[in-house]
Parts: sequence; C-alpha cells; structure tokens
Amino acid sequence: MNRSKVVFPRAFLSMLLLISLLLGSPSLWAESSFRVVTSIKPVHSILAALMIGTEGPELLVDGEALPFGYQLNESQKADVAGASLIVWVGPELEKFLIEPVAQAQQSGARVMTLLDDPELKILPSRWSKNDESMERDPFFWLDSRNTLILVDELARALMDADGARAHLYRRNRANLLARVAELDRRLEYGYRGLKSGIGMAYYDTLQYFEQAYALKIRGVLAQSPQQSVEAIKLLQSHAKLKEGYYACLLTERGMPMPELPLLTEGVDINIGILDSFGSAMKAGPELYFELMKNNTDTIKSCLQYSGDAAKLAAKEQYEPEVAKIGGKFMLIDQDGKLVTEKDMQGKFQLIYFGYTFCPDICPTSLQVMSLALDMLGDRADLIKPYFITVDPERDNAKVMKNYVQYFNQHLVGLTGTKVMIERVAKEFKVKYAKVIEPGSDPNLYIMDHSASVYLMAPNGEFITKFAHGISAKQMVEALNSYLPKQKADSR
Repeated sequence: MNRSKVVFPRAFLSMLLLISLLLGSPSLWAESSFRVVTSIKPVHSILAALMIGTEGPELLVDGEALPFGYQLNESQKADVAGASLIVWVGPELEKFLIEPVAQAQQSGARVMTLLDDPELKILPSRWSKNDESMERDPFFWLDSRNTLILVDELARALMDADGARAHLYRRNRANLLARVAELDRRLEYGYRGLKSGIGMAYYDTLQYFEQAYALKIRGVLAQSPQQSVEAIKLLQSHAKLKEGYYACLLTERGMPMPELPLLTEGVDINIGILDSFGSAMKAGPELYFELMKNNTDTIKSCLQYSGDAAKLAAKEQYEPEVAKIGGKFMLIDQDGKLVTEKDMQGKFQLIYFGYTFCPDICPTSLQVMSLALDMLGDRADLIKPYFITVDPERDNAKVMKNYVQYFNQHLVGLTGTKVMIERVAKEFKVKYAKVIEPGSDPNLYIMDHSASVYLMAPNGEFITKFAHGISAKQMVEALNSYLPKQKADSR
C-alpha cells in the first residue's frame, strides 16, 4: 500500500518551533504564572518600582478608596486566592484581608505581613491600653528610613519567589534605593526651615514622621475612622485649639471627620490636608514620592514654614559632608574624665547623639549599634562606640554610666556642660531642642533630636551616617565595606 508523504510548509514548522520554545522558557513561564497582589497604594508603589519590566503588582484598594471598612468584591477575592505572593500591612489596618490571606496561605501562596517584619521599625500604637491588647502603628511608610528597608525586603522576596527575573529586581532595587535615600536626606535637612510651631492631628497617622524628622505634633484627636472620638477628648482638644496651644491642625484626605465642625468652632487656625494613602494620586512607581512631597509641603505650610525648602535641601545635600562633619570639642566621659576629639582617635568610632530619658528612639538605636558590634565578632575591636547626650541638665556622668552599661560593655557615655554639648552638636550638625508639653510638668520635658549614627575614621574624619531605622544586619554589611581586612590591636 502506497502512503502519501505529508510535507509541512517551512513557515508552519517555524511556528511550531517558536511555540515549543515559548512553552519551555522558564522566564516567560514565570511572566505568565507569577502574580503579586498587594493591598494599599504606598506599598503598591514600591512594588511597582521594583517590578518595572514585568507585568507589575495588582492593587486591591485603588482609586480614592481607603482600607478602613473596605470589602473585597468577588473578582478581588479570586485575585487574592490565585496570587503567588501577597503583600499586606497587617490586621491592624486591613481587617478585610485577614481571612482571604489566611486561606491563600493555606493554599500555598507566599504572604508578607509587613507589620511582622523584624527588619522594619514598627512602633506600638499610642492607643493600646495594655501589653495584652498591644496594637502596632501601621503607618510605617511615612518614615523614609523604613522605606529604605522595605525596598530591600520586597526585592529579596521577589527574587526568592521569581528567580528567573532576579536580574530585573536587582537592577530596579538599586535605582529605587538611590531615589529613596535622596528623599530621606531632603526630608532630614528640609525641616530645618520650620518655625517652632506645634501641630495637632485629627487622626494618628504621623507618629513615624514625628520621630524621624523631629516634627512637633503634640495632640491627636482620634486613632482612626474605625474608632469613635471620646466626648471628653473632643472638648479638651477644642479648648486647647481655642487657647492657642497649636499653630496647625492636620487632617487626612478621604477620612470622615464628623467632629471637625465642633472641634474648630470659633477657632482661627491653619488646617492642612494630608494624603497618607495617596488616595488622590495615580497608582504606580511615582506615587510614594508624590505622597511624601505632598505631606511634607502640607505640614510645612500648615506650621508656617520659613525658607526655601529646595535651596536648604540642595545646600545641605550636595556640599561634601567630609569637610563639614566633625571638629574640635571637649566632653566629660562617664567616669568624669575630660575627653577631646583627639582622645577618640586611633579606632573607627560609632557616635550616637541622644539622651537617657528618651522613650524609644535612643534605646532602639543603641541596641542596633550594640547588636551590630556583636555580629562583627573580632572585627568589632576596630571600633569604639560612643553615646553623646543632648540633655546635659539631667544626664550627668553618673547617669550616663548607669545607662550605657545596659547596651554594650565598650559603649562610652559622654556628657558635659551646656556649652560643651552645643559645641559638639554644632560640629556634627546635630539638631536638638527641648520640648515641654503644654500644661505638663516642665521637669518632664522631652528632647527632639537628630537620630543618625555617625561613623568616623581612626583619624577623626567623617565617613558616613547610618539613618535611624537601619537594621543591625545592614549596619554590619556597611561597616564591613569600610573596615580593613585585618583587625587591629584589640581594645
């Protein structure tokens, strides 16, 4: 029996080969199967910047919607159920995601609950009544130092989950870190033009911003739209506004404020509208930067900003810091001995400015610094850590000695007269100010202050600053890049 020979056209064979290659390509398969779903615009913006060159992340709370009281539609429930990676803030903010995220995780999806991330600086809510009901403040992205850490954490998660495109995430991470670092520096220096006005916030969204940039927000009416305003709190806040305790009232775009007319009745005050979720902005890689600029401009305007922010930031950012930071000074150590900048030379120096009554920022920074030294092992012998008080009225040598022993056996506490502290702070460009809460005991004041850790060379020259919020692991990685290969004589 004769069998006819089937001849396929060359174009048809080429098409079959192309289809075969497409189906067999790991990277293209990853593109069609790897799906990232996230909850709110600020986190989506960071993910979108990291995923440039890919299909990008899917956003749940889009448009002008806010996470408070939000409900997923059926399509969004399916998106969450089919996601490869889910990134959400946590149950304190996104109650609507608690059950869908748990179900997706049981089905094999990777989940990042950002409030659980040990690398991020997560502050406790100021509204928790006791340790058992301790909630966390969810607005961590308003501290740009936290965002630097977040970029690293999200990039690492993307590379682990989608290794075929790790090169894209690595490239985007480098670009994004540079932009966020520049933003952080502009924020740090830009607030030097603020007058000493004290603000009030309708909702408690600014705790991270307050701590990162020494912002003076001394009154908050309500935790969030999910909690009602207590009548006594409303009356007390109205009385303080009317008596002129505050120069500014900050509200939040899109959040219902039914008590605002009563709060401001008969009050002449600046009112600024923040947009901490970027609800009025277009979702995408630029949203985070637009959000931070909007909030910064709003706060400065509301608190009667004086000066040109762009000129201040540019002047501080682009002049070489090596020529500016460090100089001649004299202090008193924890044993009552005089110490000069010359006495501190011979080793690398990690220097932190703070005060012993500091509620959380100083202990956290000193713990990070101490843990980093522990992680360095023998190489820590190349470094001497110092803690310089900005509160010489309360922090005498005895107080400093009792305080530093809780952190690291090699940590040296330094104090001095008011003039001595002013001198060394000026040399290191450290800003600090005493703040007395209206109506409170003047002896229970707090100190607003810069919160960076300075790394100085053995000859006393400035090397770099570590921003508040950096993890011990990140500090160790940076220190290893500056330390010599062989360790010097031990302490």
